[in-house]
Amino acid sequence: MQTERLKFRPYTSEDFSFFASLWADPDVVQFIGKGVTRSEEEARKSFDEWLLPGYRDGRGLFLMEHRESLHPVGHAGIVQQTIDGKKEFEIGYWLAKEYWGNGYATEAAIYFKNYAVQELGITRLICLIQPNHKKSITVASRIGMILQKESTFNTIPVDVYSWGESQK
Repeated sequence: MQTERLKFRPYTSEDFSFFASLWADPDVVQFIGKGVTRSEEEARKSFDEWLLPGYRDGRGLFLMEHRESLHPVGHAGIVQQTIDGKKEFEIGYWLAKEYWGNGYATEAAIYFKNYAVQELGITRLICLIQPNHKKSITVASRIGMILQKESTFNTIPVDVYSWGESQK
């Protein structure tokens, strides 16, 4: 699983410190959930109980590494979400702050859109984006997603961007 500049692989227990560093950065989590950082203990619980067991049928959040250096850049992948009572497949992408502005999120989103269609047979994808998250909206637009509706996800207002069947 790779692109021109990125390589994707499942997280392992050795990657926990990087995962925890994403959750510890207020800028990275500003538009994730309630926008609140997590302690190392909270990040560990998420890592052990949600992330690692979340690799199912080719889905999950995969560690994103720079292909040449193999240095962690962020994570991306396809995760199942329930929005408005309906199960959907979301393209998710997070980057460590030092890698913002290099096009990595778009590169990862393009990869996972194609992966979802070609490898997983998924015909509809969404992105749940908080309304003020302009950079994420730009990424979703670049991969052909359109604003479908406003909703809430875990009590947080979100815009649902969609691509594929039943786009509107």
